[in-house]
Amino acid sequence: MEKRTFKMLSIVVPVYNEDRYLDTVIGKVIAQPLPDGLERELILVNDASQDATWDIMRSLPDKFPSIRFQLVNKPVNEGKGAALRDGFAKVTGDIVIIQDADFEYDPADYPKLLQPILDGKADVVFGSRFIGEPHRVMYFWHQIANNILNLLSNMLTNLNLTDMEVCYKVFVRDVIDQIKIKSPRFGVEPEMTAKIARMRLNGKRLRVYETGISYAGRTYEEGKKIGWKDALSAIIQIIRFRFMD
Repeated sequence: MEKRTFKMLSIVVPVYNEDRYLDTVIGKVIAQPLPDGLERELILVNDASQDATWDIMRSLPDKFPSIRFQLVNKPVNEGKGAALRDGFAKVTGDIVIIQDADFEYDPADYPKLLQPILDGKADVVFGSRFIGEPHRVMYFWHQIANNILNLLSNMLTNLNLTDMEVCYKVFVRDVIDQIKIKSPRFGVEPEMTAKIARMRLNGKRLRVYETGISYAGRTYEEGKKIGWKDALSAIIQIIRFRFMD
């Protein structure tokens, strides 16, 4: 187990119609202490929002002048996968984490998500909403759909993840450089998982860790965007990226 020295954490934030939450969420991300010697950059991708999201995004560098920002304003809405693809292309850090622009995920979980990589144990860390941490009680059928998607993904990737669909995924830069995202929407989660399962670094399979995170899911009235069509699409992507690409 060889520890590496990391200098920069790139936080990639896909954003679509989040003017109610964005400013506060970014404030929490910036307020989260990082391990000594690790700086941060924020890469925000506005996926053609129809509210005041872009105006808020443009105000952030002046509000937090000590933080390095990269802002991307997409003219056409393409979905989370496409926004992540554009964000990953801007990464300059040697560790990368995905952060949603709402209150479902708490940046206070960064330390335990980062630790397996900082300790030299992991190349990728998945958060998990289902292994012991507090979470908001939400929709029963969402949980069933998530369980089915997770089981199918595990069967085809031979991983034993408990939460493949989770937002919080952390990667060393070498992994991100090899992932070429093709799924434009929420199918990006099974796509990345399938590619991580197949990938090699220095001839060896990736070391994948999982750690519990807190979760405060939103209702549709509060702005939740994923729906049953995305679940059907995820099944297609799980099969597609196991046998093709």
